[in-house]
Amino acid sequence: MIKNTFSILNGIGVKMEKRLWRNGILTWDDFISSGDINFISEGKKTRFDQYLSFASQALSNSNAEYFAKNVKRRDHWRLFEKFRGHAVCLDIETNGFMPDQGGYATLVGLYNGFDYKCFMRGNGLTSQNLMKELSGYKYLITFYGAAFDVPFLLRSMPSLQFDIPHFDLCFGARMTGFQGGLKKLEVEFGIERDESVKGMNGYDAVKLWEHAQNGSSEALGLLKIYNKEDTVNLFNIAEVIYRRLREQTGIEEYLS
Repeated sequence: MIKNTFSILNGIGVKMEKRLWRNGILTWDDFISSGDINFISEGKKTRFDQYLSFASQALSNSNAEYFAKNVKRRDHWRLFEKFRGHAVCLDIETNGFMPDQGGYATLVGLYNGFDYKCFMRGNGLTSQNLMKELSGYKYLITFYGAAFDVPFLLRSMPSLQFDIPHFDLCFGARMTGFQGGLKKLEVEFGIERDESVKGMNGYDAVKLWEHAQNGSSEALGLLKIYNKEDTVNLFNIAEVIYRRLREQTGIEEYLS
């Protein structure tokens, strides 16, 4: 989808993008190889050609940082197909307070489509360990992470950096007309949770951490399972939302 995207160009919106598609200009290569485009001035065409050439080279080099900086946040979903093999899902649990009120992350879960890892407070959860793990990925997937998880981590661990494209499924789902949280979305998509944590929510995760701090190994185990379900399920949801967002653009009409 990213190679069909012209909204990365300054001054090109959704309507102009569709106009390009209607005129048979479906990819960056199509645009660059086209002569005059009667609804784009010669000066802009030259600048756009140069920009798309840079973007094409960055894509060939899998330069995720380039796209994190140069693609509007609302369009980061368009990079999913390119970077899905180098993507990681992230979800955090906290003690129920914000960082400026004594809040901290109790657990950070990461899932790359094959393996789940969790970093727990007092057992591997440091900014150094997180940065080392995240450095192996080129694409971040969260649910409401742009508004909560990432800002929370940056405020509580200032040395962390998130400089890769970020597909926030919460806002992606809203773009398709869906309203609701992660658990509601899972029901909508027919995704089942482990019976031991079915029906639990973020408040329950806070209470589980409190019980774990008081010595409950059972609570600690349930907290890990709860976070794993939150994190692992994001990959399947991302697949569905990406397909819906792609269909919503109307690009398939022009490719057929």
